[in-house]
Amino acid sequence: MSRTKSALLGALVLLAGASGTAVAAVPADPAGIAAIPCTVDYKVQNQWDTGFTAAVTVTNNSAAKTSWAVKWAYAGNQKVTSGWNAKISQSGTAVTAANETYNGTLATGGSVSFGFNASYSGTNALPTSFTLDGVTCNVDDGSGGGGGGGGSDPSGRVDNPYAGAKVYVNPEWSAKAAAETGGSRISNQPTGVWLDRIAAINGASGSMGLRAHLDAALAQKGSGEEVVQLVVYDLPGRDCSALASNGELGPTEIDKYKTQFIDPIAAILADSKYASLRIVTTIEIDSLPNLVTNTGSRATATPQCDTMLANGNYVKGVGYALAKLGAIPNVYNYLDAGHHGWIGWDDNFAPSATLFKQAATSEGATVDDVAGFITNTANYSALKENNFTINDTVNGTSVRQSKWVDWNRYVDELSFAQAFRTQLVSVGFNSGIGMLIDTSRNGWGGTARPTGPGATTSVDTYVDGGRYDRRIHVGNWCNQAGAGLGERPQASPATGIDAYVWMKPPGESDGSSSAIANDEGKGFDRMCDPTYTGNPRNNNSMSGALPNAPLSGHWFSAQFQQLMTNAYPPL
Repeated sequence: MSRTKSALLGALVLLAGASGTAVAAVPADPAGIAAIPCTVDYKVQNQWDTGFTAAVTVTNNSAAKTSWAVKWAYAGNQKVTSGWNAKISQSGTAVTAANETYNGTLATGGSVSFGFNASYSGTNALPTSFTLDGVTCNVDDGSGGGGGGGGSDPSGRVDNPYAGAKVYVNPEWSAKAAAETGGSRISNQPTGVWLDRIAAINGASGSMGLRAHLDAALAQKGSGEEVVQLVVYDLPGRDCSALASNGELGPTEIDKYKTQFIDPIAAILADSKYASLRIVTTIEIDSLPNLVTNTGSRATATPQCDTMLANGNYVKGVGYALAKLGAIPNVYNYLDAGHHGWIGWDDNFAPSATLFKQAATSEGATVDDVAGFITNTANYSALKENNFTINDTVNGTSVRQSKWVDWNRYVDELSFAQAFRTQLVSVGFNSGIGMLIDTSRNGWGGTARPTGPGATTSVDTYVDGGRYDRRIHVGNWCNQAGAGLGERPQASPATGIDAYVWMKPPGESDGSSSAIANDEGKGFDRMCDPTYTGNPRNNNSMSGALPNAPLSGHWFSAQFQQLMTNAYPPL
């Protein structure tokens, strides 16, 4: 479990409750609260034998500031090893966190957040006192929201389900990974369990069903916290722009989706047997963004997406899933949010957030049913491009004008996810939402990984020579040649990010490279054909797909080996 400093020093009195636990009592004179010059919310989000990750939020209740410094001291041997969103230094047990150049402004009533990793041995006692510019602060109770926070409310829900928890290792995927040469290096990593057809609920073709996975998760859990990651993926007319991931339900079969897919899943997840698990559901990848980008008069439009926009069944299906699953206390819904190379453009960014709000408030759902959003699911967009930024120019030309960036506002997933989180909050989602980023296949390491910026001959040589993402086009999505495993799954890796996850199990194909007859409702998409010369959605570029690929979801040994070879960080 996450740990939060929860005494309101000098403002609240600790009283013993009936259970003997300490509870905070408001003083008789509430005006004393208003006089508090600042509050500090210090949360240990993740802790292991030799270290921990902490998040700190400072709220300024005094005069506005143009710079700030927060100080505290440790009682033990804690040592800060790295930090973000603040310049953190340490002398002995004393720690100082000062503003960066971009976040020095701190208005009256305003807050600023930063985080860090630290080492320790023995015990990791929480700091007891903080100052802001030399003035003693009180410590917030940490029970409220805040992207990436680890606090909890009385129902047992936590801000970030990944904080302080193990994550379920799917034994079926693990066995396939371990059977590969060198696969044992990653076979203990947690991956998503895909419920991509009705038959998957009870187990299709001899595979484990949902209850079997939940039972296995309970066995793995032990006495600690355990997250189980599910992908809920069977909308009517599913994935209207890609044949490889077409689903089993026709465009009008919304009632079947509700009664034969979502309702049975909800009934299982609501079983009290599984109440101790933290169940993360990734809701319907690649659905809602299609309604923004692949409809109407756009060159990328498809008749299938126009149909789904017109009949409203994507919006209705997502809303229904959020409402039914969100009613279960230990379920955390994360709604799919595409990726930067899909909705990072100006004309897609805000409309996508607005559409997501529409879906999240339909069919009985509310924004409270949404714990957060996930980006880059089953995709390849680089987590962080370090060799160029969106603000760079070459010979007076912005990188936004390069063929690769193509006027996008974002060049990588981390910057996109953090900015999109802000946009989502602005349209009415809770300020405590967190983001997940799928890093299962976006490492782009190996010998092709650039070590610095490209040549400044032109904006294209600069971007193409320096970018980690080696795809031919950012719209290419199927079994990409040269891809590698990305960052390993981890909780609270950056501001606003609840976790890096491997929601797409590495080694499972995106789609077949040629037509294969099947009873799974999966078509043949030319984007999975290495000889395909493209369409408007990838600017008529080559597909960049690997040859000899099996049906989507089936094991693809050659891809798995490539992902390990090109992993970054390396294995």
